[in-house]
Amino acid sequence: MKYIFISLLWLYASAVSAVELSRHVAAQVMQAQKHAEQQQLDKAIQTLRAVTAEQPQDKAYVALLLANYYWQNGQSQSAIEQARYAVTSNQLKEAMGWRAKRMLADLLANDHQYQEAVTYYRQLVEHAPVKKDVPQLWLRIGQIHYQLAQWQQTLDAIAQYERFQLPDAVMPLSIQLGAQIQLTRYQAAIPTIKRLLALEPDQRNWWLQLVNMEIKTKQYRAALASLELARLKGVELSDQNLKLLANLYAQNGIPERAARVMASLAAQSPSVLTLDDITQMAYYWQQAKEWDQAIENWRIAAQQDKKYYRDVARLQLQQGDYQEALETLALLQGHDKAADIALLRTQALYKLNQLDQALHQAKKADSLEPSREAKSWIKYLTQLHQYRQNRES
Repeated sequence: MKYIFISLLWLYASAVSAVELSRHVAAQVMQAQKHAEQQQLDKAIQTLRAVTAEQPQDKAYVALLLANYYWQNGQSQSAIEQARYAVTSNQLKEAMGWRAKRMLADLLANDHQYQEAVTYYRQLVEHAPVKKDVPQLWLRIGQIHYQLAQWQQTLDAIAQYERFQLPDAVMPLSIQLGAQIQLTRYQAAIPTIKRLLALEPDQRNWWLQLVNMEIKTKQYRAALASLELARLKGVELSDQNLKLLANLYAQNGIPERAARVMASLAAQSPSVLTLDDITQMAYYWQQAKEWDQAIENWRIAAQQDKKYYRDVARLQLQQGDYQEALETLALLQGHDKAADIALLRTQALYKLNQLDQALHQAKKADSLEPSREAKSWIKYLTQLHQYRQNRES
C-alpha cells in the first residue's frame, strides 16, 4: 500500500506575526511570501537564501519557511535539510516548534526515512498542543510501522488511534487488517473486514478477504454464506472465485449446487476448465446422485485422459448398463491395471449371464495380480458353474 504522508502546508503569511523577527528579516520574509502567493517559488527561495540573519531565532524561522517552499517546489532533500536545521536549533518554541517538527516528520516519511520520522512522530504525540491532532499522528505512526513490516507495532499504534473512537475509516482499518494477516491473526481479522465492508460494501477485495479468513479459521459455512452474499450483491466473481464457491458448496454438503456452479462456468468459459476441474465436476454430480450427468462429465474427462473411462464403467455397472460398461472397458485397455480391468469385466459378464467368460476374466485378474476379490469371484463362479451343471444333469 502507498500512503501519503505530507500534510497540508503548515505555514501561512499570517504566521510571520507569531514570532519576533528582526525588521530587515521580516521585510524579506514578507517579500518571499508575496512571491510564493504568486506561485513564484524560485524567487521566494532566492529571496530567503539571500537573507543575512544574525539572530538564531531569525535563522530558524527562515529555514522553516525555506523548507516549506522547497517542498512545494519538489526539492525534498533541500526541504528536509532546512526543516532539520529549524528543529534541531531549538529556537522555535511552543506551537511553532511543534509545527516545525511535524513538517520534518512528514518530509522524512515522504522520503522513506521512516525510522527517523517515527521518532519525531512519537515526540509530537507526547507534546501535541491540540489533542485533536493526536489520532492522526498515531495513524501516521501505524503507517510507518506498516512500511517497515513491524506488524505488532503497527497494531499497537492503530489501537492508540482507536482509543479516540472516531468514525470508522478505510485507511486505519486496512492497515490494521494487513498487520493482522501478516501476524496470522485470522480470527481477529474477520471483524476488521466486516467494518471495512460496512464502509465499502461493493469492494470485491474485502469480500474475498473475508471468505479467505473464514476458510483459514475453518468456518466453511460462514465462508459459503459470505461468498453467496457477495454474489447476490452483484460483486463480480472471477472464474477462480466461482470454483471456490463450488468447493464450498461441496464442503457444506450441497454437491448439486457445487456441480451446477461448475456447469455454469463450463457453459460460459469452457476454456478455463482444467482436467482437474472437469473431474471435480463429475465427482460433484456423482455425490449428488445425478448419475447421467456424472457419466457425461467422466466421459469428457476421459477424452483428455483415458484412465477416467474406469469411472465411466463403474457408474455404468452401478446403473445396470452392463454391455455399455464392457464397451467402455475396451477403451480403457492399456490405460489402467490389466488386473483391475479384468475384475470389472468379470462383474459385467456375470450380470450378462456370461459365466464362462466371467470366470475366465476372474482367473486372468488373479494371475496378473493375486487378490482376495479375484479369488472370491473364482470360487463363487466355479461353485455357480458346478451348481448349474448338477441341475442340468
